[in-house]
Amino acid sequence: MKKVCIVTLGCKVNQFESASFADNLQAAGCTIVSQDEPAEVIIINTCTVTAAASAHSRKAVRHALRANPDAKIIICGCYVEIGVEEITQMDELIGRNYQIIGNSCKDAIVPAILDPDNHSEQRLLGSIRDAKTISRLPVRRFGNRTRTYIRIQDGCENFCTYCIVPYTRGPSRSLPAIEVLEQARIFAEEGYTETVLTGIHIGVWGEDLTTGENFTDLIDMLSRELPTMRFRISSLEPIEIKKPLLSLIAERDNIMPHLHIPLQSGEDSILSRMNRRYDTAKFREIIEECHRQIPEICIGIDILAGFPGETESHFETAYAFLESLDFCYLHVFPYSIRPGTKAAEFTDQIHGDIKTSRVKKLRKLSDRKKSEFHQKQLGKILAVQVEGKRASDGRLRGYTDNYTLVHFDGPDTLMRQVVEVVLLTNQNSHVNGEVKV
Repeated sequence: MKKVCIVTLGCKVNQFESASFADNLQAAGCTIVSQDEPAEVIIINTCTVTAAASAHSRKAVRHALRANPDAKIIICGCYVEIGVEEITQMDELIGRNYQIIGNSCKDAIVPAILDPDNHSEQRLLGSIRDAKTISRLPVRRFGNRTRTYIRIQDGCENFCTYCIVPYTRGPSRSLPAIEVLEQARIFAEEGYTETVLTGIHIGVWGEDLTTGENFTDLIDMLSRELPTMRFRISSLEPIEIKKPLLSLIAERDNIMPHLHIPLQSGEDSILSRMNRRYDTAKFREIIEECHRQIPEICIGIDILAGFPGETESHFETAYAFLESLDFCYLHVFPYSIRPGTKAAEFTDQIHGDIKTSRVKKLRKLSDRKKSEFHQKQLGKILAVQVEGKRASDGRLRGYTDNYTLVHFDGPDTLMRQVVEVVLLTNQNSHVNGEVKV
């Protein structure tokens, strides 16, 4: 009856994997505890997408060692794949009981805790670059979350010049459709009403399988077989958003009209330097097609500010391009040097103050676009997935199909339910509404 603490850094894929660890450990009789409680085993699911993320991962290891000096520490995740030597050289690990497990071996973590004699290697890394299949990590209960995730795919082969992920997640591997459907059915049986299809590069789902199916085929099957489950798409590369997928989203009420699309730069020469596989003209065409087929769609965009070589002229061109697009919000990140990537070797790095200024300007643009999008929603009656906790103002909160955040009054019995809400007033960051009577 071990007490296990799970510390998760980084992306939705890590969050899904940690949910699998927790669920299967609890099913075997273990107790999952918070970071503030004593634990016998601590799993640290690391991230390394930026140099800062690697530092946070090392900090998490040190904190775990200080808080629970007698605990076994299992260090896994992306930082392990490229930072294993840095990890093993940490002074704090000398003489301690720890194990390092790579991304391709994450399905060994629960057995290593339940039956440590079968997995006694201090390093269980595998070879992520040679990985051929996705590790199986089933989940039944997704913690206290209202919205679940299903990891349908792992790995990436795009090799954008700023990104370390292909080196830490390996080549693309897909979870077969029948297994994705089974996982979605389990969540439906447990009472969940919305799930996010996630992965590292989900738009290439199926390309490594022998069935000839693609991502559109997968979400077609899921939405048809489970009509009461709401499906949300985590992120798709621009060139993978094609008319058949958009037509399917427009046709099916249970595929949410919400797409998150990484642009990264609104200037063509910078896009080329990033090794992105489209230009701004193509991106505009895709956004416009999204709106033609799904008028109520919410579109979010990823953007990097201050990529090496981005002059003031480049930035102004990119800003003007973004300003001209019809979207709901931006996820803005300052470019951060990631050792091990091609862009880290570029000599024309941008000063931090300039990046900060550009990020600030882009986030103001995002706030304005979001407010404009929210204004268009007023007067509509939309289905809202209510979260499991209240907003800071004490009211219920939840997201509409098209990802509009709504606050409204109501009893706790509405939490985790899907209810119809009338959208009334725009508060910029969210919309005020009331439950339809």
